[in-house]
Amino acid sequence: MKMELKSIVLPGVDPKRPIVITGPCSAESEEQVMAAARSIASKDIKIFRAGIWKPRTKPGGFEGVGTIGLKWLKRVKDETGMYVATEVATRDHVFEALKAGIDILWIGARTTVNPFAVQEIADALKGVDIPVLIKNPVNPDLELWIGAIERIYGAGIQRIGAIHRGFSSYDKKIYRNLPLWHIPIELRRRLPQLSIFCDPSHIGGKRELIAPLSQQAMDLSFDGLIIESHCNPDAALSDSEQQITPDVLDYVLNLLVIRDVTQTTENLSELRRQIDQIDEQLLELLAKRMRISREIGVYKKEHNMPVLQSPRYNEILENRSSMAESMELSPDFVKEILREIHEESVRQQMEIMTNKLVD
Repeated sequence: MKMELKSIVLPGVDPKRPIVITGPCSAESEEQVMAAARSIASKDIKIFRAGIWKPRTKPGGFEGVGTIGLKWLKRVKDETGMYVATEVATRDHVFEALKAGIDILWIGARTTVNPFAVQEIADALKGVDIPVLIKNPVNPDLELWIGAIERIYGAGIQRIGAIHRGFSSYDKKIYRNLPLWHIPIELRRRLPQLSIFCDPSHIGGKRELIAPLSQQAMDLSFDGLIIESHCNPDAALSDSEQQITPDVLDYVLNLLVIRDVTQTTENLSELRRQIDQIDEQLLELLAKRMRISREIGVYKKEHNMPVLQSPRYNEILENRSSMAESMELSPDFVKEILREIHEESVRQQMEIMTNKLVD
């Protein structure tokens, strides 16, 4: 589907700086919401966010205050002049939010994974002109993310943005959700008009990671940030470890370096030419490797040997990873490349086996 998307431009929001959407993970009380809003407004931030309905992994946790919280967001809008944003997950959420005058809606990661839920939201948005932001699905599935964007676009919404909040993994390492930056980079390549926001709160899961993740997003030319901010983060009823105070938020934003995307790249032409030549050499070497793999496949067939040789594969992974480390390459990066190459080698050898059987 070819989409004619519009940039998310809001009156009063400086287009030369990243769009910042901030506020508590959850609206907990009117007093808490207003305290956060006044503090955030004093930092000259224009968009306030708060979760009204909170999908929780297990029952029994704080699931948001519900519709009453929309009145608090309306008060924020009336008293501070900020735009207000909240998450919607059902048709009824959309109707209630629109009725309350919410300015920006976003669809959460758990909702994005469900095409039925996204379509229900899209149907509720028909005939409405409002910015809608769509978080990536929980798992790294670019097509599912784009599918959700297409569904919302199909409802007539053109001001659409994507929120990169990272991807779930059993291997947590330092992040709550792995950044996997290559996925939003590919999304930008596929949909160059799409506004892309980074959610460093959910990627990091810890407040100390918000600043470096925000800078990485800016270095990748993201259009904005959505950051959770709470006046007393340690007492927050949800996601307390990943929220920062408005004062810390102000400090983080002032430290951001925004790169000049208008600079000429002529001085890089020689280096890029070298990269082009190396890429050609890499492709030639890969083609040569696959030719040898096919010859091995013929030999295995003729000698009644199985395609998969696990000890050999393990040996390649370990040896090449050690070599990579000595060459100042990331072992994990090299292992990922080798896995892809091995998978293609196995596929081609299986094809040879099948062809031989047919012949």
